[in-house]
Amino acid sequence: MTTLSLAPRIDVRRAGERFATEIGWLDSKHSFSFGHHHDAANTHHGLLLVNNDDVVHAGTGFDTHPHRDMEIVTWVLQGSLVHQDSEGHNGVIYPGLAQRMSAGTGILHSEKNDSWRLAGDVHDEPVHFVQMWVAPDEAGLAPGYEQLEIDAELLGGGLVPVASGMAKHDGAAAIRINNRYAALYAARLQPGQHVELPEAPFLHLFVPRGSVTLEGAGELGTGDAVRFTATGGQKITAAEPAEILVWEMHATLAA
Repeated sequence: MTTLSLAPRIDVRRAGERFATEIGWLDSKHSFSFGHHHDAANTHHGLLLVNNDDVVHAGTGFDTHPHRDMEIVTWVLQGSLVHQDSEGHNGVIYPGLAQRMSAGTGILHSEKNDSWRLAGDVHDEPVHFVQMWVAPDEAGLAPGYEQLEIDAELLGGGLVPVASGMAKHDGAAAIRINNRYAALYAARLQPGQHVELPEAPFLHLFVPRGSVTLEGAGELGTGDAVRFTATGGQKITAAEPAEILVWEMHATLAA
């Protein structure tokens, strides 16, 4: 991981520009290169390697598969997602629940839209979630898992620290990640409400639902993203009920 002398830049990426994977049970949009979708000029921004916007149909999902040396944060917007892993962690992720899995030296996990198998009530609702991956700042850590409900904190409309490894969020972020240079915030905004972005060498703003206005750049709709370099402090105002996810990053992956 490196820090650089950078020129200020605001790079708006529209929803329709993303890579897409549609395979019947899954509708996935990828902000960065992922799987067989590869663009050497679009592999990450700062420390963020993956920003997948996924819709999984009921009764389906991702079968058991491996990960290694990655901090994986999952944020559900609608429905519920069942997590199970080889370290014995399991649970249902739903809107307002912060969840992180540290792959570390290696972990197997599955993610399914089949929570009725635990609750007993069959449903046909899809689950819509955003999954984000950042590299840890140290390889070879023990695998781990953490989750915490923060629905009440989101009611205020401000930026809520969801997942962070930064010292300034000790005791304040809902869950911890193993990277001292990165933090994720979420906000639920009603029309007219606004938040101000932090300032950092790298920021990534994603609008998973609703529409907002970004100061100096105009309207952003569902699925739009913005990559900020050496800037911050801009105001984001909701044009309609909206949800935003913001990564603050003080380092980048080495080229």
